Amino acid sequence: MSAVERHRVVVLALPGVLPLDLGIPVQTFGTDPHYRVTVCTDPASGPVTSGGFTVGTTAGLEALREADTVVVPGYQGVRSAPPAAALAAIRAAHARGARLVSICTGAFALAAAGLLDGRPATTHWQDAADLQRHYPRIQVRPNELYVDDGDVLTAAGVTAGIDLCLHVIRRDHGAAAANTRARALVAPPQRAGGQAQFIERFRPPAHGAELAAVRAWMLDHLARPQSVDELAERAHMSRRTFIRRFQQETDTSPMAWLTAARIDWARELLETTAVPVEQVARLSGLGSPATFRAAFHRCVGTSPAEYRATFRAQGG
Repeated sequence: MSAVERHRVVVLALPGVLPLDLGIPVQTFGTDPHYRVTVCTDPASGPVTSGGFTVGTTAGLEALREADTVVVPGYQGVRSAPPAAALAAIRAAHARGARLVSICTGAFALAAAGLLDGRPATTHWQDAADLQRHYPRIQVRPNELYVDDGDVLTAAGVTAGIDLCLHVIRRDHGAAAANTRARALVAPPQRAGGQAQFIERFRPPAHGAELAAVRAWMLDHLARPQSVDELAERAHMSRRTFIRRFQQETDTSPMAWLTAARIDWARELLETTAVPVEQVARLSGLGSPATFRAAFHRCVGTSPAEYRATFRAQGG
């Protein structure tokens, strides 16, 4: 295959680019015979430094004019918009038909360019709330490893970036090509985008204290059945008022918050104990083993047994 025929991937290194995120597309696509990779920066922004080194490239933003796929790795300082020239170049590339891919906080650049409005997208779970707050028109999916929305694809943190790049190869050239690259990278050949990021806690934080005592009681009694009526009575409120106040303090419903808390407790038990899965189901209040497995997989994206095998502390 000649260089002219190869799919042109241009990786845009923005100021504060994250080193690992920058390396992912270069390493994944750079030695694949189907792709030709160029790393570019905006010369007007000065040298791109990150993690103690400076990114030196021979290409400027003009490289995006010839890109078939533009990859924007994560970068620091996402609360400030990237250089206007870089955003304009991203928009022009997309308007011309280039596919856009972001890794981690690179989604903020696509968002600042207005290219995620009305679309589903993801980013690192630690930054998902900021992405949603600053760009409310995006359908942020904070738990997913990556989101493929056709011509715009977004990935979560570092390893999810590898997953997405392999997904792109699989989409472009089939499973055999993707598996070949996965073996070279010593990476899993496929993790579905719908698999959840392994976030620190599914239970959303509270930003109000009126119902703090009720939530503490809920956490102390996860194994026993709980109903909205019982919780409202403990709060000395009507059912309707309790649901409204709970939503105001947690941005979710009482039962959704309770389920997330139970999933968090189940994860902790799986990580730190040898308690059988059947007993974890009972201790977490998530019902029968079958119901527990279904709820866990729906929320976490993997089975309790697989989760334990991945995260169980050695010797725990």
